[in-house]
Amino acid sequence: MPDYKRIYIEGGTYFFTLATAQRAPRFAEPETRLILRTAIKKVRSRHPFEIVGMVILPDHLHALWRLPAGDSDFSLRWRLIKTHMTRYAGRGRRLWQNRFWEHAVRDERDLSHHLDYLHWNPMKHGLVTRVQDWPWSSFHRYVAAGVYPIDWCGSRELADYAFG
Repeated sequence: MPDYKRIYIEGGTYFFTLATAQRAPRFAEPETRLILRTAIKKVRSRHPFEIVGMVILPDHLHALWRLPAGDSDFSLRWRLIKTHMTRYAGRGRRLWQNRFWEHAVRDERDLSHHLDYLHWNPMKHGLVTRVQDWPWSSFHRYVAAGVYPIDWCGSRELADYAFG
């Protein structure tokens, strides 16, 4: 991966995947989720961005962000969030994998696909049998806004059929 080049688009929308070191289930701890929330809030106060969607699983997270016009520095934001997390939740341990994966969202269809993917992710990993049962997801915000029905994706069997 030494030739990997990140794409920076001012005002861009990005899908991210970040994993914990050794895929340890750090986010299963309520304190760690609270520290993540605090870190994001702190970084957003100085370096604004919109969280389009997000899901936190025990050993990784997915996020969709939209950056402000004229700004493309998502790497700075993640570095600050990861540093805050390591300082307050790391307890002397390495908390994160060194890198993260990002995808520049191309259009509304791509955005919708990634939003569906992140909301479905807890079912993909067998953590729940219904999307609505995973509490650490922006899915609930989208249900409240009328974007998704509460029973979106139905059961695990239906989701496996739809998402493979």
